[in-house]
Amino acid sequence: MIHVKATINGEPDIPPITKIFQYDSDSENVFLSSTELVKQRLSKNLRVNLNETILVYCAYIISELRDEKSIESIKENARKILSQDKVMIGVPESIRKLRFEVFLDDKPTVTITLDEPIQTSDYILLPNTRKQV
Repeated sequence: MIHVKATINGEPDIPPITKIFQYDSDSENVFLSSTELVKQRLSKNLRVNLNETILVYCAYIISELRDEKSIESIKENARKILSQDKVMIGVPESIRKLRFEVFLDDKPTVTITLDEPIQTSDYILLPNTRKQV
């Protein structure tokens, strides 16, 4: 059984988004199939959108918790899953913080927070002040 509540915080001026992933043992294959489709897109060097990105992180956390990995190692390795060149423009800025509340296989609920899982660049766009001739 999988029950995950994901809270996504992006830019400060945008309200948080909450997504629920809930599957019983009979429908868990739907979750796994969806995850596999996203992995196939990534293997073809296609960029994934925000929803697919959240699904990838959710699947990663579920897999690691089932393998009984520590929360610290899950957080540390989460930064290696996706990079800016694997996601669509704006996705890294949309997921500055991901908070997962995971209830998995009748075990106690675990909360994992990923701060800036996809590193964003610190660039600032400035207006073009050069004179054109």
